[in-house]
Parts: sequence; structure tokens; C-alpha cells
Amino acid sequence: MPSPDGRIDLRSDTVTTPTPEMRRAMADADVGDDVYGEDPTVNRLQSLAAGLLGKEAALYVPTGTMGNQIALRVHGRPGSELLCGARAHIYRYEDAGAAWNAGLQIHPLDDAGGCFGADAVLHAVGGMVHGPPITLCALENTYMSEAGRPWSTAEVAAVANVARDNGLAVHVDGARIWNASVALGTSPSDLCAPADSVMFCLSKGLSAPVGSMLCGTRAFVDAARDHRHRLGGGMRQAGVIAAAGIVALETMVERLAEDHANARRLADALAQRWPGSVDPETIQTNIVCAPVAALPADILTRLASARILAGLLDAHTVRFVTHNDVTDHDIATVIKTLDTLAG
Repeated sequence: MPSPDGRIDLRSDTVTTPTPEMRRAMADADVGDDVYGEDPTVNRLQSLAAGLLGKEAALYVPTGTMGNQIALRVHGRPGSELLCGARAHIYRYEDAGAAWNAGLQIHPLDDAGGCFGADAVLHAVGGMVHGPPITLCALENTYMSEAGRPWSTAEVAAVANVARDNGLAVHVDGARIWNASVALGTSPSDLCAPADSVMFCLSKGLSAPVGSMLCGTRAFVDAARDHRHRLGGGMRQAGVIAAAGIVALETMVERLAEDHANARRLADALAQRWPGSVDPETIQTNIVCAPVAALPADILTRLASARILAGLLDAHTVRFVTHNDVTDHDIATVIKTLDTLAG
């Protein structure tokens, strides 16, 4: 659904609005008290998510960050270390939650190219002599900081298997796991099979207004439910919002390919106008990143004056994110605007 104020918003796929079908489902949802486990719509969403991810159970949480933080609390041990990529969301964009909420120290791994390998995990584990123990390894699929690069099943398995062989729990921050699934033509259950737990968002590319799912074994989810309550995430008649999540999973997954195609069109346009700014061949999902230095210095301001919004991933990187509320026509408009900036 295009923005009602006429803006083209490429800042993030978190700006998506619920579809008309979602709004109808929300209005008609059967509800109960979810803290008592009595909301039938929440229970249906959790069962659906667990089945799709190939896990025993799932828990509906308000946000992806809460889902990740709960996983760290369940799997980790205060005073131990968490292995993850040096640009991972858990490390860079969750306000030091690993330390604050779970008492974990981050051990960042070199993630050049968008992922780290089994050798990095072995090096980290084997290098600990006088340091704290390592209890957990987390990977992010897709990898937001590397323009939404998806991890393949082989890459996930290589890291997860070595981690588990060395006694580490494995968590997948799968905020955009459905983008990875569509881009690779692989089911999310296959992508997450070696992991102990996985979180995915309903409120990004899938366009639901609220919520994320945390999936794992029944014992993990039982423990996660307790931590959700401690963090203030226990919800009451949450079926009203969970209903949109069901619609998202049933109707919004396959269309992610449209977002990927639009991101590739945008990447091609940037590369043509500012050679070296983007390698279009690396754009597989819905995120396009470009170095600030490779683009016009005032590009964000000039785009905004044309009612096109983009954002900064960090001080050095401009980010564009395609989603359900950005149409093919919108992308054509953006490309025409880039022409005026390059002229």
C-alpha cells in the first residue's frame, strides 16, 4: 500500500503497513488471555510458526530485539561470551542488551563478506585460555549489514555444527529469514535446522504491524515464556495483533521476490550512475547499501526534497530497503530522481 502522504519510504521494511486482509483478520480475531495461554489466535500463530521453522514450539513476542534477548538469556550464562559477527544486529543495534539483559560479553568475529565461518568459531574457542568461557554462537540470516546477504544451508550448518560440537548453543537471528528462504529457494526449516533457536520478524517484509516469533524446543520455549514475562512482554488479548501475523505467513511470503527484484533494479541504477558505489551482483534480497563517499554528499537531503526517504546504516553507509509499500512505479520514480542527482 503506497504511503498516504505520497512519500516513497526506503528507510526500512519496518515502515510497512498492514494489508486490508490483515485489518479484517485483526477486527474479527478470536481472543483470550495469552498470559494464561488461552488466546486461540496466538496459539494458532505459534503452532504455525513452529511448524514452518521445523521446531517443536514457538512464542509470540512484541519485537525481534526482545526475541533475541530472550534467547540470549535462555542459552547464555552471565559472565560468559557470545560469538557473533562484528556487524551483527545483536552486537551493534540492540543497545548493549546482551550485557545488560543476559550478562554476556560479546566476542565479535570477522564478518567480511557477510558471514563468518567454522574456522572463526574454532579459533575463538581454541584461543580461550585465561578468558571467560564461550557459551553461545549467534548468526544473522539475512545479514542486514552486508546488504541483506543470505546465509546458505551449507554456511549455516558449517558454523552451527562446529559450535555445537564445542558445547555452544546456536541461535539464529532470522529477522528476515523469509527473505533468505525466497532468495535461495530453500525452506526456512532447512536454513535453521542445525540451530537450537531462531527468531523471525512478522513486522518487516511480511508487513504485519506488530510482533516476532521465537522458535525452538518445548523446553526452550517454556523457559523463554518466563523470560518474556520478566521483560514485560506478557500480553493479554494479543490475538488482535497475532491475527495479522497469521495472514502474513499465509499470504505475504512469496511476494518478497518482488522486493528483491526492486532492490536489484535500484542497485543497477546506482551502479550505472555512480560506478563502484554498488555491486548489483551482490544484491540478493531487499537491502541495498552503498558507501557514503561513493555517492553525492547531499544525496539523502536531495532525495528527501523529492519525498523519497532513505537512511544511514552507519556514518559511512547509505541504506535503501524495498518492501510491500514500495511499488514498481515507485522504483521508477526513484530512478528518475537519481538521474537528476547525477546530471
